[in-house]
Amino acid sequence: MVQVDRRTLIGALGVGISSVSGCLGPSDAGTESGSIDEGSDGSTGSTPEGPPTVERSLPAAYTAEELEAASRSGGPPPDGIPAIEDPQFAEAADPPALLDNGDPVFGVVLNGEAKAYPQFVLVWHEIVNDIVGGTPVSVTYCPLTGTAQGFHRGETTFGVSGQLINANLVMFDRATETWWPQMLATRITGDDPGEHLQEFRVVWTTWERWRSAHPETVVLTDDTGFARNYGSDPYGGYNPRSGYYAGDSFLFPPLTEDARLAPKAVVIGMRSANGAVAVRKETLREERIIEFDLGGVRHAAVYDESLDTGYVYRSRDGTESDGTDSADLETATLSWVDRDVVVDGAVHAPDSLPFEREIVFDAMWFAWYGYYPMTDLHR
Repeated sequence: MVQVDRRTLIGALGVGISSVSGCLGPSDAGTESGSIDEGSDGSTGSTPEGPPTVERSLPAAYTAEELEAASRSGGPPPDGIPAIEDPQFAEAADPPALLDNGDPVFGVVLNGEAKAYPQFVLVWHEIVNDIVGGTPVSVTYCPLTGTAQGFHRGETTFGVSGQLINANLVMFDRATETWWPQMLATRITGDDPGEHLQEFRVVWTTWERWRSAHPETVVLTDDTGFARNYGSDPYGGYNPRSGYYAGDSFLFPPLTEDARLAPKAVVIGMRSANGAVAVRKETLREERIIEFDLGGVRHAAVYDESLDTGYVYRSRDGTESDGTDSADLETATLSWVDRDVVVDGAVHAPDSLPFEREIVFDAMWFAWYGYYPMTDLHR
């Protein structure tokens, strides 16, 4: 696969070096880049604890030491790409002027509160430290791997380390200054690495689709406190797709490669104790429902036409219950009718099937395979 350096790609995109330096260069927030001061999460007194973690088992192709050794500088120092710490929002009826209906947004619903984070803002910041539904969270985006993910942050905040692994954003939490590769959601530095962040679903969709599904949503504005050219994406564009997002070239090499799909084909990825799986998004659009076994457990991927996204479900294991009637995915019959999924004769919205729903996210194929070469692929 052809790899190009940053200067070559920027020239091919027709973007000046000075314009991209705001994304890849130092912060202009008034503090020294790379300095991490006690209380940087806005609190006072003693240093807060690191982010909350959860007990879970995830597939791993590499040790923490191997991942740290594979890291490389993306250009800027820690906080050189500045996270948004004081996000400002607008009502859906009065969105940012630069936001078009077909532009990508990253949608979140937590505890009944809906928010949208435009890609054209996050491409310059990569992390938003926010509170959604009363919960402190970080909404994160890596433009080089096409991944938008959400994490609970507790009393700390996340920043952009300036390092990349597998071309993917490496976050650091400001309480402990340890590294968390975004896609892995796993700590790889510090004492006893291997802890996993608590994740929540972030939906990659368009502003028009998100606003239609969640008319009560608010949307992040470009009033960030930073001087950035928010009308121009330094890597290309999504509406329509162009530049880095449309080509096969890399800015930074993946950990390993696989030619079954184009490198930047979009897959919906899921990893759990049962293994890792990638479903080509275009295939899910066409087939609507894809059933498969993973680690000996029956799963189903279903398409949500309203948001142009997908969900992956598995059978409940008998100990999980949300207080609703549940079906057994091992024996259930699923079919698609008028944008809904029929499970044994009962109609359900695609995001509300009576099974255990897994965390999934969109990703470029090269990045997903780079981290999870053991993945099952449905194409």
